Order: sequence, then C-alpha cells, then structure tokens
Amino acid sequence: MAIVLPRLWRLLPHDRDAVDHLARSLQTPAIVAQLLLNRGVEAPDAARRFLDAPLTGLHKPETLPGVPEAVDRIFHAIEAGRKICVYGDYDVDGVTGSAILMQMLTLLGTRPDLYVPSRLDEGYGLNGDALRQIAAGGAGMVITVDCGIASIAEAHEARRLGMELIVTDHHEMKDELPSADVLVHPRLPGTSYPFGLLCGAGVAFKLAWALAIRKCGGEKVTPAFREMLLDATALVALGIIADVVPLTDENRILVRYGLSRLASKPSVGLAALCESAKVVFGAGVKSGDVGFRLAPRLNAVGRLGQAVVAVELLTTSSRERAVDLAKHLETLNEMRQTMEKDTVIRARQMIDAEGWQDDPALVLASPKWHGGVVGIVAGRLTEQFGRPTLMITMPKDGAEGEHARLAVGSGRSIRGVALHEALKACGDLLVGHGGHAAAAGFRLLPEMVPQFRERFCAHVAGCFPEGVPRRELVLDAEAPLSAMTTGLLKDLDRLEPYGEENRKPIFLAGDLQVVGEPKKVGKDMRHLSFRVKQGGTTLKAIAWSMADRDGELMSERGACCLAFTPKRNEWQGRVSVDLEIVDLQAGAEARLV
Repeated sequence: MAIVLPRLWRLLPHDRDAVDHLARSLQTPAIVAQLLLNRGVEAPDAARRFLDAPLTGLHKPETLPGVPEAVDRIFHAIEAGRKICVYGDYDVDGVTGSAILMQMLTLLGTRPDLYVPSRLDEGYGLNGDALRQIAAGGAGMVITVDCGIASIAEAHEARRLGMELIVTDHHEMKDELPSADVLVHPRLPGTSYPFGLLCGAGVAFKLAWALAIRKCGGEKVTPAFREMLLDATALVALGIIADVVPLTDENRILVRYGLSRLASKPSVGLAALCESAKVVFGAGVKSGDVGFRLAPRLNAVGRLGQAVVAVELLTTSSRERAVDLAKHLETLNEMRQTMEKDTVIRARQMIDAEGWQDDPALVLASPKWHGGVVGIVAGRLTEQFGRPTLMITMPKDGAEGEHARLAVGSGRSIRGVALHEALKACGDLLVGHGGHAAAAGFRLLPEMVPQFRERFCAHVAGCFPEGVPRRELVLDAEAPLSAMTTGLLKDLDRLEPYGEENRKPIFLAGDLQVVGEPKKVGKDMRHLSFRVKQGGTTLKAIAWSMADRDGELMSERGACCLAFTPKRNEWQGRVSVDLEIVDLQAGAEARLV
C-alpha cells in the first residue's frame, strides 16, 4: 500500500504576558485566553465579540450587494402573479438555502416551484436544458441558490427565454459576470459588504430576512415571519458547517444561534433528521453533530441524485412524512458510506500501481467511480497524503447526452494551493470549472485527462519550489492529563461553535503509558480504544479510524505521546473526560518541529 508519511507536530508558542493580559481583561481562564490568541483574536474588544457572538453583530440584510434590487423584483413578480422558481444546488449549503427561500416565498403568499439539478446527469449549477424546462412550465422568474455566479451562457439563455434571473451565490467569480437581472453576492466587484465569507445559505437567509422586513414594513417583523427566520438560522448553521466556510463574524453568530434553535425548537424535518442520526437535540447540539451526523445524511441524497428529497424534508410540516424521508436519507447515507470505502481502496491501489506516491498532486480517473462520492474521497486522500487531490469520474461506454459524455471531477486542496486558481491555469483543457480555494469541481473531455494531469501537477509543483511540504499538526498547548476535568470542558465551551478557522483545541500530553492492551472496536473494527496513565491520572482514549496503528502505539512498550481533544462522556449519571485522539507518537518524548 502507498506509504503515508506521519504528520509533523508543531506546538504553538505561548506569550505568558499576553495570555495574562487578555485573561484579566475578559475575566476568563488563562486557557481560554491562550486559545483565543492562538486563533489570532488578540484585542479584548474583538475577543468579547468572538465569545459573546451577539445577534446585533449581524449586518443589516439590505447592505448585502444586490438584496434591495432583488427584493423589489421579487415583490413585483408576486404582485403580478408570476410563477417563481427557486433553483438550488444539490449540496447541504444549496438545499438548506433553497429550503429557506421556499418557505419565505410561501409565507409571502406565492407557491414557488423548486428545481435542483441532478448531480449525476446535469452536474453543478445552471444549465440550459433545465432553464428551458422551467420556462416551459410557466415560470417567469428564477432565483438561484448557491450557484450561478459563473453561469455566463446560461444567463444569456434565461434572457432569451424571457425569464427574470436573480443569482444568489458566494462562489468565486470569473472575469466576466453573468448578465442576470440581479446579482446577490457578498463580494460583488465595486461593493464593500463588511463580511465576504457568507455561504450560499447565508446569502439566501439575508435575502429572506430583507423580504420579511419589506412585507412587515419595518425591522420588527410579525410573529409568523419571526418564527420562520429563527427556524432559518438552524438551516443556515447546517449550510455554514457543511460548506466549511470560516466560523468568524456573521458565520459564527449564525451557527451559534442556529444550533441553539436546533437544540431547543427544531422544525419537524430537522427533528426527524436528528432522531434518525441519533443526535439528542434536547441536550444541546454541537457543530460536530452537524458535520459528522446531520450534514452527511443531507449530502447523501444530493450525491445520489435525489437532493429534492432533502429540501422536502427541511420544509415539510408533516411529522409522518418527515420520519419517512429521514429513514430514506439514512438508507442512502449507508449506500454512500459503502461506495466511499470501496472508492478509497481502489484509489489507493491506483496510486500504488501507477507509482504516483511522490507526485506533487494526485489526479485519479476511473469509469468505476460514482460521481456522488468522489469529492468526499478526494478530501480523504488530501488529508492522508497532504497534497491536492482530484478525483475524476470517466464516462461509461455508450453514454448519451452532453453531460454524460464528459469526464467530471471533484477536488480538494491544501494550504498554499488555491484550487479554483489552479483549475483556471488549466482552463484551456477544461469544458468548465468552478468552486473556491479549498474545493472545486470541473468537467473535461475524457481524452484530455492525461494532459490535464500533467499540467495540474506542474502548476502545483510551481507553488512549492522546494517540494510539497509535509503535513503539519498544530498543537494549541501542552497539558497534563490531570488538567482534563469537567471544569476545563465548561471553559472550552465558550469557544463553541467549532469549525473552519476555529477548530477544536488540540492538546499535547507526553510521557504517557498505555494501560493494558488496546482494543479494536466499531462496526468494522476500524477504531482503537485504550487507556493511558500519567502520574496518578488514568483516562480512556478513542482513536477513530486508527485501528491499524495499534502496533505503532505499543512499539515502545506502550510509552507514547498523544495529540488529542478532551470530550465529555456521560454514562449512567456519571460524567467523565475522555480523550479523542488526533494523532499519536510512540515514545515518552514528543518529536516537535
């Protein structure tokens, strides 16, 4: 099997004076101050805003570029009795944003249509065939969600068909903007919105909020609209976490209040989804519950070509229907997991067979791979090998239709390689591409794959003249096991919600001794469970997907160092602290860079 080099451990430096000053200013424990400083939050006022995340920190919706014009056109369309179609993307960000606008338009007294393209048959974003179908169905206005900002030809087609087009999106723009009637985007050229990192659902939420204000004649909206917008914060939280946008500024506020809403008063659909995913919403919902339990189930239906089912789940008011749909999502998610595992195995076999282990990037193609899981697999390989990875689904023999005859790829990247820029550098070899720095999708003719692989690898190599750097694991602080208390967990809760640019704190503990023998656990025996001792403290540890590292763990007679996050464990009324292992090193002394 391909050799995956271990990560380099880097312990962040501590400035004791800065820690003490911030801790005194905030009247907070030193560990919280240290973690804030580690995340670049240094000024006391900024730290207070970060910790408090007040709703008043949300920017007024009408300041989002394009929102006032979009509100005008939507109300004119409603007053004229024109049919409106919401055209959403098939990922979690797209379906949650679509659900928000569908609910708002319904509350405004219209009956909107919904169109979500098939990931497998149509691919990402607007497409001409879909627009012609929507026009034939009588729609006079199309509102996109989480797509459209790069759809130049499709915007022209919408205009030719006589439909108004309102694009709401957050993705990277091309040199040319689409000729839509309105563009709603936080980073629109020539504008200065204070926070440019909203996700697609966040943009849709801002538009829905502005529509409610217009309908109610002021910022204080009626109870019906208020409840709808509060429900929408839960949907935005799912979109933000699933789309891995930075959890700063408005995103942090929306996720915090959205998770609170999900925990205290979930919609019918979200309650059914939580129950199916075994998320106990009444006890509080964390960002990890969304990232690892809820989002994958919503994503599974889009990956397998049924994203409209996810929107129905998120908008239904029928408890019975919600339960049925949640069960369907569970089945599809299990199918997705099976396909994903198989694809990871095949991909690693291909890397071995072709001798690509040392290439600056991995560009893998096969007709056997399901287009719905290649993005997830690309992410797993990027994490394992520490280099940008593109997974390409090749067309099957005899495939019919323009999209079906193309090779379709999905990629994930690393720090130092902006994926959308790398694809742009290879643009003459592609039929189309879109996305952002960390993740992107693209299409190309099958015969162009070898040339594209060579060009893409050359571009990545140019980003790293001294070679692709080894993966680093950044550690926040060194801490003894005796410090891992429920009181510490309570202090750390102030930093929630965790996510991009506010990851869970990772601590280092050295000079540990494994007690007894590690055990392989889990459905496929993929995880490793063991106990470690340091001085007079012994704690339980779980290392997810590290069962194959049991020999490494015990190679120095059980002496080890662990990189971990502390986790609360409640069992039969008892509360304890467990260690979730991020990485491990054999030996009593940690090897740091």
